[in-house]
Amino acid sequence: MQAKTLEPQDLEQIAAVTLAHYEQRAEDFRAGTRDHDVRQNIDSLLRHIRGEPPFTILDFGCGPGRDLKTLAGLGHTAIGLEGAGEFAAMARADSGCEVWQQDFLKLDLPGNAFDGIFANASLFHVPSQELPRVLRQLHAAFKPGGVLFSSNPHGNNEEGWNRGRYGAYHDLHAWRRFLSDAGFLELEHFYRPTGLPREQQPWLASVWRQR
Repeated sequence: MQAKTLEPQDLEQIAAVTLAHYEQRAEDFRAGTRDHDVRQNIDSLLRHIRGEPPFTILDFGCGPGRDLKTLAGLGHTAIGLEGAGEFAAMARADSGCEVWQQDFLKLDLPGNAFDGIFANASLFHVPSQELPRVLRQLHAAFKPGGVLFSSNPHGNNEEGWNRGRYGAYHDLHAWRRFLSDAGFLELEHFYRPTGLPREQQPWLASVWRQR
């Protein structure tokens, strides 16, 4: 795990370099992820939300808008949040949804606003030093009993630079501790892709309810 304290200038660099990586590869990223099937993830969020749809859902780290478009197509009020300007523009154009351009480390979220937050392949970019604060901000953005879905590449609690992007790769025990400390109750978790040996399942998906 990251040992030294990250200073404000370190955090600025982490955000700037990681976002620049995506900005420079926006079209290739969209083409490479357009056909990824994450319906299992979307379903695992929606089935745990209480009440009657349509729901108000924040797609946290919506990228070029693939899942945002899917959520809106299911009849929900879907709002995207994305740090990379190129992705935010793509998501607005492709989904027709409102998309907020915000750095994950400088969030400005409304309180009591969302039934669900869908954080697919996004929260692992938050340095573990800052993760408790970011999770508390997400917690405050939920309507009572709101549901958080998260999917991240898991690891052995190491973090740092990986091919031009900063990432933190938590194991299940550490991830549970972060979420529990932030006021969330675990509903389920699973590894993806399904049906493969664990060493071939790089993604840890988990679903949590606001306590």
